[in-house]
Amino acid sequence: MEAPRTPETVIELAQVGRTFTVSRRTGVLRRERRVVHAVRDLSFTVRAGEFVGYLGPNGAGKSTTIKMLTGILAPTAGRISVAGLDPARRRTALARRIGVVFGQRTTLWWDLPLRDSFELIRHLYKVDRVRYRERLDRLTELLGLGEFLATPVRQLSLGQRMRGDITAALLHDPAVLVLDEPTIGLDVVSKAAMREFLRDLNAQQGTTVLLTTHDLGDIERLCRRVMLIDHGRLAFDGTLDDLRATAPGETSLEAVVTRLYTRDRLFQ
Repeated sequence: MEAPRTPETVIELAQVGRTFTVSRRTGVLRRERRVVHAVRDLSFTVRAGEFVGYLGPNGAGKSTTIKMLTGILAPTAGRISVAGLDPARRRTALARRIGVVFGQRTTLWWDLPLRDSFELIRHLYKVDRVRYRERLDRLTELLGLGEFLATPVRQLSLGQRMRGDITAALLHDPAVLVLDEPTIGLDVVSKAAMREFLRDLNAQQGTTVLLTTHDLGDIERLCRRVMLIDHGRLAFDGTLDDLRATAPGETSLEAVVTRLYTRDRLFQ
């Protein structure tokens, strides 16, 4: 009998580091330089079909990690592979295999109708017209875009724009979706709809999702696995139940995480 196949690894970081040199003026003619370790000795893997939460306080190294995974930054140490590619060296090729959504930044054209932004994205990614039409029709139905496809992006509500950004990230059918605060600022109804869509996307299509967020409600409702980063290092990697077990007596996930990052400081 043939053994079941193990899901392939789609994200891999091996002893990754990223440093920045910062300077400040200490006198009229003098500047002081120091090296800041944004990420240090970071290693983890994500397998196809996983939905993983990536948590940490401001300054912990989350955004730096995301920028390295998407090729915006190159690591100063270690090795990264995403969808079989080195992000920093193969950024254009990688863009065709991943989708990225930054909750506080849009990838849409501000003054164009939403539909025209999608058409430009089709050309950028060289998506076959028939495949694009099928994909857009399905996403329009699932995310309820029909009423505002002809509306300029600048006139959309935040919830509508976020649905547009999610659609833009999925039009080329990526294997990996990286989400940075995708529900930030959304009202209760829009947030619930976004969570349901992302849950179904992962469960039904097997899209691998890496989610960074400060909204622990997103983590509880979407993620089966959680990683915590602190001072640029991986501090925890396990299930939600494993995470709760680290703080006996705490009833909410927020209390557990707060305790880990304050009283039981992960890395000094």
